[in-house]
Amino acid sequence: MAGKWKPLILYFLLQGPNRYGALKRAIRDVSDKVLIQQLKELEADGILLRTDYKEVPPRVDYTLTPLGQSLAQALEPLCSWGTENMLEMQRIFAERDSWQRR
Repeated sequence: MAGKWKPLILYFLLQGPNRYGALKRAIRDVSDKVLIQQLKELEADGILLRTDYKEVPPRVDYTLTPLGQSLAQALEPLCSWGTENMLEMQRIFAERDSWQRR
């Protein structure tokens, strides 16, 4: 599962169906192009389901397939670890970056 943002996409979809705009707001640093590409790849891989309601204005929901649910549940401890250790990792990255600039 290559793609920087795919674990976060799965994490937010684990909480239930989401629209594109909600995912974009939740994953603030991702560009539209990359988010769309990674959603398409996850759909092609059978990880998520895209439902187009053919309404005006357009409404599209993304939800995890059973395969996607099992993958997201496997990733959940990793996401929790990241949340719990975010401040320490930011400190380490900042220290490393300042050292590399010398």
